[in-house]
Amino acid sequence: MTTTSARTARWDGVPRRVRLAVGSAAAVFVYGTVVHIVHLSAPGEPYPGMPGWLAASFASLVALDPLVAGLLALRLRLGHTAACAVLVADALANGYAHYWLDTATGLTPGRAGHAVVTLLAAALLAAGPAVRPWLLQWPVGPVGPARTPGA
Repeated sequence: MTTTSARTARWDGVPRRVRLAVGSAAAVFVYGTVVHIVHLSAPGEPYPGMPGWLAASFASLVALDPLVAGLLALRLRLGHTAACAVLVADALANGYAHYWLDTATGLTPGRAGHAVVTLLAAALLAAGPAVRPWLLQWPVGPVGPARTPGA
């Protein structure tokens, strides 16, 4: 089996709506990777005034985001679990940073970003019952019709 046919076989029989949901989630994590790399590579302290544990949490997303994107692209149930965990933790961390530590009033870019992350986390959690049956357990064995729901 060639690489292309193995990649295609991994997603054979999966409904388009599930492919779209998982692909969109993976794209969000790829985007997050880029955003966090840009943030960390900008001149100056990346997270000024934030406690070390919170800065480390945000910095860890440079590694966690691409890992989650890869697990989702591989159609692994572990990818959905990790995606939910990372987005919920990120939403909580952003909430703490932008509502507890930030003394600004009103809508700020950080608070708008927090709202987006929170909505993404909620959407991913809500999609779980429809998406998870189509994702594969780890470790992955042969891929094919016998691994699809109801088979």
